[in-house]
Amino acid sequence: MKSDQNIKGRGAQHKLSNSYLKQEFTTEWDEGIDEYTHLEKPKTQIFYEYPKKIINKVSSPDVGMEYSINPYQGCEHGCVYCYARNSHEYWGWDAGLDFESKIIVKKNAPSLLEKELLHKNWKVKPIVLSGNTDCYQPIEKKLRITRSLLQVLAKYRHPVGIITKNVAVLDDLDILIDLAKDNLIRVIFSITSLDEKLRSVLEPRTASAAKKLNAIKVLSESGIPVSVMNAPIIPGLNHHEIPEIIKRSAEHGAIDAGYTVVRLNGRIAEIFKKWLENYFPERFDKIWHQIQSLHNGNVNDSNWGQRMKGNGNESDIIKQLFYMAKRKHMNSIQKIELNTHAFRRGGAYTLF
Repeated sequence: MKSDQNIKGRGAQHKLSNSYLKQEFTTEWDEGIDEYTHLEKPKTQIFYEYPKKIINKVSSPDVGMEYSINPYQGCEHGCVYCYARNSHEYWGWDAGLDFESKIIVKKNAPSLLEKELLHKNWKVKPIVLSGNTDCYQPIEKKLRITRSLLQVLAKYRHPVGIITKNVAVLDDLDILIDLAKDNLIRVIFSITSLDEKLRSVLEPRTASAAKKLNAIKVLSESGIPVSVMNAPIIPGLNHHEIPEIIKRSAEHGAIDAGYTVVRLNGRIAEIFKKWLENYFPERFDKIWHQIQSLHNGNVNDSNWGQRMKGNGNESDIIKQLFYMAKRKHMNSIQKIELNTHAFRRGGAYTLF
């Protein structure tokens, strides 16, 4: 595994061109450059957006949610495989280093949420935080937008799911305990690897697996149902960890689990390929070809129903490993169904 000259704490190690822009910075003749203006180690920058709506209707039938809220666009966690990277190009930035260093903040998200919940036509369905980028990425420690969203949801007794790779979710344990009293909360931890050396370069600013497992224990002991998403599974890199991840997650209190396989859509293929060549050059061909075997010879599949799980021999091996481990360690567990009947449209208790 190489480490020379890598940008510490970042998943992508370079800037990409933007698919929508005609011009780009390039380094054609390195010896002729007196001063670098665009290849320096990027510092995190915060930008503010004020959308008109915050609840997103999810049209994809295979992601397991109907509504989502994303208080942040871009993600400082820097997961090299992240499917959300491509969306950063719509803002005029790139899917590489810009995605994890230029973070858009939706500061008015809590007030927008309250406004939408008060609408007479709102029909209660669980809302997921976030579904795209992590609602507990590092900037949340300072801005607390996710906490404010949870306070609104608790006020109206509205069901919510949380998907995260960060143990900062424990900062809101008080609200989560309150929501759990009415079966209004579910937390899903994404665990990709138990190997700390791999995690530190694959998803550099996420919490370690040890910290996630401890957070699962704290949440479950507080009466909050916790699931695990073993994702993405990358054949030849982390697929062998499936049984141990499910086992240890169950031992710490997780009551359900799911998985997805890696799919390198859009510019992610270029980012991941360079990352793989850099950190695992001796295993590059094997891993790349195994990823292709999941998607009919490609590294991405956009077909609903198979894009998340893949198909073929590699897919079958992953599926068998996962469900054998789940049956063994989570055999008696039922899927979590959140309460949709406690909703207070006015945000206050009713007398009758």
